[in-house]
Amino acid sequence: MAGFNPQEMIERFKERAAAVKRRNLPPVGGEERQAFIDQAETDFMDFAIIGDAEASVEEGVLTLKIDLNS
Repeated sequence: MAGFNPQEMIERFKERAAAVKRRNLPPVGGEERQAFIDQAETDFMDFAIIGDAEASVEEGVLTLKIDLNS
């Protein structure tokens, strides 16, 4: 992929994780509020995991190395 920079992609995921942390709760209550909170937690975890990855491109294949030990 010409022009693809895996480190820039990693940085975008870090920004997304930070944006989830800053996200305001909508004016909803009850089950809808809990569903929003649950989704935000999942979004943060997914974005943070990718944001912590080490990326490499070899022969056109993107590889993400993610340490799940921490």
